[in-house]
Amino acid sequence: MGVIGSRMCSTYGENASEMLSRDLASRGITIISGLARGIDSAAHRGAINGKGRTIAVMGTGIDAVYPKENNRLVREILDSGGCIVSQFPLGTPPIPENFPYRNRIISGLSLGVLIVEASERSGSLITARLASEQNREVMAVPGNITSGVSFGTNYLIKSGAKLVQQWQDVVAELPSEIAASILPPKMENEKRNEPQKAPVDLTEFEHKIWSLLTPDESTHIDVLLQTSGLSFGDLNNALVGLDIRDMIRVLPGKHYARRM
Repeated sequence: MGVIGSRMCSTYGENASEMLSRDLASRGITIISGLARGIDSAAHRGAINGKGRTIAVMGTGIDAVYPKENNRLVREILDSGGCIVSQFPLGTPPIPENFPYRNRIISGLSLGVLIVEASERSGSLITARLASEQNREVMAVPGNITSGVSFGTNYLIKSGAKLVQQWQDVVAELPSEIAASILPPKMENEKRNEPQKAPVDLTEFEHKIWSLLTPDESTHIDVLLQTSGLSFGDLNNALVGLDIRDMIRVLPGKHYARRM
């Protein structure tokens, strides 16, 4: 399954990409993406966290990782049993006109393509068009109508792309023999939209902070300090505890968000 989207993504989009990729990969579906910043990187990380496989299709030579900060992510992809793919020879630098060729490979390797966030002129819309031409399923995650990075995905849904909210929505569009082996029984499927509950073994302060955070928007530590009523030491301990449990995302500038 191809999972792609905007480099300049929102916290909501990054969380959605990681959550959906993790849930799909944990059920045996290989996640294919383009190793770019933002949605692509979140998709690869989600697949790794789901103990599944992921394929990174590069627009450079395989020895010229772009962006360079994803060198560590490439090692994690390989260590987790995934692979990196490129049609370009060794040493090929990141040239803008090469990336549409990468998009063609992403859609070609996939049973379907899921676009998480995309602006009006996003390269992800090129991939969606290529996927349609290759008779692949095109799916999209809906976004805020006032957000520029949601214009492309909302447009795709309006044009007939499958609206995706949960991993089950993706699996339902796969070939019937694959879907039947993955989808849960009807009773379990009906429970999928129940509100997320905090683990019972959280401390009082951890539960308070977890309840104040959302997966859609990040919250600055100063806001948490004010709204929680905790001391800075207790707040910091709660954040560290939640981070160790991998229940929150620690973002630049002392911002925090709940993981989906």
